[in-house]
Amino acid sequence: MAMACNNLSRRQIFALKTIADEASWCCVLMLVTLLLLNTLKETASHRPIFEDYDDEHEGVVRKGSQFLERACDEIYVVGEGETLHSISVKCGDPFIVEQNPHIHDPDDVFPGLVIKITPTINSIS
Repeated sequence: MAMACNNLSRRQIFALKTIADEASWCCVLMLVTLLLLNTLKETASHRPIFEDYDDEHEGVVRKGSQFLERACDEIYVVGEGETLHSISVKCGDPFIVEQNPHIHDPDDVFPGLVIKITPTINSIS
């Protein structure tokens, strides 16, 4: 191998180094592209998809594997017409009042109220 390099002129060695440098940059560009595509694919698969309201189930139609496991997020914003009982059934948390000391009266629940949810039982979807 060393003898082959001795037989090459400086111009040929420079050309080979240039080709190798360009090839390495192409490889780097391809790796970065693949990493970005993989990241975007993972982000899109974990992102919840919301559609229209569903009157029959009193809420939002949910899709995606993430929503098959849990009915509600840990932080829940009360919607119009919801009660603590309906949220408790929907989210599987029978202890909403105990975990939210800012709720003084369970009957005084209004849209926009932020509550903490800790599912302890299987919820009804």
